[in-house]
Amino acid sequence: MGTPFLAIDGFIMSFSLSDLTFLPDLPTLATYTLAAFVLAITPGPDMALFLARTVVNGKKAGFAAMFGASTGLLGHALLAGLGLSALLAASATAFMIVKIIGALYLVFLAYQALRHGSGLTADYQPAAEQSFFRVWLTGLGINLTNPKVVMFFVTFLPQFVDPSDPYASDKILFLGLFFLVVGIPVCVFIIMTAERFSAFLRSSPVLIRRFDYSFAAIMSAFAIKLLFTQGR
Repeated sequence: MGTPFLAIDGFIMSFSLSDLTFLPDLPTLATYTLAAFVLAITPGPDMALFLARTVVNGKKAGFAAMFGASTGLLGHALLAGLGLSALLAASATAFMIVKIIGALYLVFLAYQALRHGSGLTADYQPAAEQSFFRVWLTGLGINLTNPKVVMFFVTFLPQFVDPSDPYASDKILFLGLFFLVVGIPVCVFIIMTAERFSAFLRSSPVLIRRFDYSFAAIMSAFAIKLLFTQGR
């Protein structure tokens, strides 16, 4: 096949995927997408806030919380793109430490899922009406201080980028932003089906427990993968 091209204003511009220097290879992107999806559907403070605000105050409040959390994720992505690539490129030891911490944290998440079960509660208490900005601010604060998200961006995301890659910073930033692409549809679905989802949580403890075991298995598998990742 020939080189793909675009015709703009009478000019022909040839391009290839290699010109998109911020893109990781397809196997890496596929693995990362799976990891991001697992994190997005994992019960935690963000999801609990979306559900609680939606069930108690309506979908507008649920989306306000989601936008706040998404703003926090944008901040995580920018910090990761600006700082992590430089740190990992400068020190092989830093890469090893990040790898070990990331694997240990994934094992901890697996243990938490097995030991304590889902972190999502379906017991929502009535709350006073809050402004869109107030709910947005709550979502932002919870996301910025969510250990699961912080550890994902600090210790897990860098494993998908070679720190010696001259475009490492661009790729880390892309992957951080791509997490939003994966996570937002999940959040929208949860908000739109909040009442049914909450009823499901109350009526299906066995399925929720199976989810916990599946989550633990996936996190353990990723931990093993990280430990056997060769230093770049």
